[in-house]
Amino acid sequence: MTSLDDAIGRIDLLDAARAIDHWKRYGLDLTPLLGAPSSLDGVPTRALIAQDHGLEKALDQRIIPQIGDLLEHGTPVHLELPITNRDRTVGTLTGYEITKRFGARGLEPNTLAVTFTGSAGQSFGAFVPRGVTLTLLGDANDYVGKGLSGGRLIVRPDVNAPFSAEDQIIAGNVILYGATDGELFLRGKVGERFCVRNSGATAVVEGIGDHGCEYMTGGRVVVLGSTGRNFGAGMSGGIAFVYNKDGSFDANVNPEMVDLEPLDDEDTEWLSSLLARYVVDTESPVAQEILSQGSEMASHFVKVMPRDYRRILEATRAAERDGRSIDEAVMEVSHG
Repeated sequence: MTSLDDAIGRIDLLDAARAIDHWKRYGLDLTPLLGAPSSLDGVPTRALIAQDHGLEKALDQRIIPQIGDLLEHGTPVHLELPITNRDRTVGTLTGYEITKRFGARGLEPNTLAVTFTGSAGQSFGAFVPRGVTLTLLGDANDYVGKGLSGGRLIVRPDVNAPFSAEDQIIAGNVILYGATDGELFLRGKVGERFCVRNSGATAVVEGIGDHGCEYMTGGRVVVLGSTGRNFGAGMSGGIAFVYNKDGSFDANVNPEMVDLEPLDDEDTEWLSSLLARYVVDTESPVAQEILSQGSEMASHFVKVMPRDYRRILEATRAAERDGRSIDEAVMEVSHG
């Protein structure tokens, strides 16, 4: 054989004796598991036809031709485009071109700013790098900001929308899945598994469904409204700040790996600054009302802190204060 294609279908070359040498297999006939697939006329046993992903029809193909100066010289570009729910992974191909040209460092903030109007398909803003800001006036499907890599995403209702954003779903499920860096502002509520496996992005939202911050390892999340059940399950890193004026949040937390704490002065200063920028980008009356509370604002929030993450932060600060190696301090804490 000279290739994997030559090996496909060669059941006669498989030896399962060692794999099934266990007392539990006695009395079982496992022969059918190694049976050759029955051949069908005209149906090949291996891939012969190249897949067509329709990339030439992607909305990014309307963006890329307009950013030639940006790719060549880093010249800022601002665009406005309509979008529909057939437009998936918008921004990803554009982000690829930028990363190919400028590398992991990306660009200065807002070098490329694109405003879309309409309803975005799945994975809006997936893997978008630094320097790219995508604003969506409308709503979005699942996986907004999947793998976000330093870019900024803003999702808010159209200015002529006849409803209160804080009472409506603005985007779907599994938002910021696996994000490593960047920022996401959502004016409105979203679905389940918000920020699952987020490892570095910052997000603000006005309400979420079940399993928020599941398996999160880094980044910061601010929730200005209600949450579903099982918040923080498997959350080993990062910090969440949840508006809890009515005290109902405690019952929705999975306490296995996280503690609930009040905000300190540093937290309050950071949160106030973030919400001020959130108001500028989204015009959210919810955030405006919260900021208007002044010194009382912090008492209405609860801080969700993973226990192991707190130990790492404390060890890092102690090492910096004492002039010791941060890496060694983290390793000591990690190994108990």
